[in-house]
Amino acid sequence: MQVNIKNLVSMTEANQNFSKVAKMVDENGAAVVLKNNVPRYVIIDYSKIQEDSIADDQAVEDIAKRILSKHAKAFEELAK
Repeated sequence: MQVNIKNLVSMTEANQNFSKVAKMVDENGAAVVLKNNVPRYVIIDYSKIQEDSIADDQAVEDIAKRILSKHAKAFEELAK
């Protein structure tokens, strides 16, 4: 994950002004909360999780198809 400097917010600021953090997420897609000046938490839009999940499922299906086609003869023999 690439971190944009505009997406960084301190823990103190996140605690005191969460609506600002939510606005950052709405505008930039994510916010990184720093604790002791070290990235500690990532806040993202919930819909991004669902998109990533769908993409991961598609990747698994693509890989499975490639493996099945590559080793089709072996699977046919095993099925006998």
